[in-house]
Amino acid sequence: MQYNFSNFKIGLKKAEEFLGKEYSQLSTGRASIMVLDGVSVETYGAYQPIKNVASISVEDPKTLRVAPWDKNQVKAIEKAINVADLGLSVATDEAGLRVIFPQLTTETRQKLVKVLKEKLEEARITVRRERGVVWDDIQAQEKSGKMTEDEKVRAKDELQKAVDEINKNLETLFEKKEKEVLG
Repeated sequence: MQYNFSNFKIGLKKAEEFLGKEYSQLSTGRASIMVLDGVSVETYGAYQPIKNVASISVEDPKTLRVAPWDKNQVKAIEKAINVADLGLSVATDEAGLRVIFPQLTTETRQKLVKVLKEKLEEARITVRRERGVVWDDIQAQEKSGKMTEDEKVRAKDELQKAVDEINKNLETLFEKKEKEVLG
């Protein structure tokens, strides 16, 4: 019997997507619309993502332009960005808001690399947890007679290959983002 790794591979893909999303939301000193993805604005009694109440565009390499559809929302958006504590400066003008990405200092870059490593470790822990669940299932199937010893060894090899591949992908994401942060 061939072991079905489809759920395991979906779990690995989610870990990789998690890391990519986390990295995209970190400010690296370069204007990125995705940095504001996690920011919600209180508007008309409910919280909405900024992208639902304003258009966001890159004005220049260090500045985002946030143009609310309702000009009365400028103060609420400014407050939401400041409360999110992303390390960004916000300036209002007649067209809306300008979100300014500060120049990263050496100390800030080192702190950011530390955060990148923490996020990488979170993704690796998820991968290890997924691997443990699958390995326990493989062993249980072998004990119950649904799988032979040879099939168990083949499944273990395939399991390890998938884990090695995802860890390599996660490391590549980390190295790319680290290079971006360190300039």
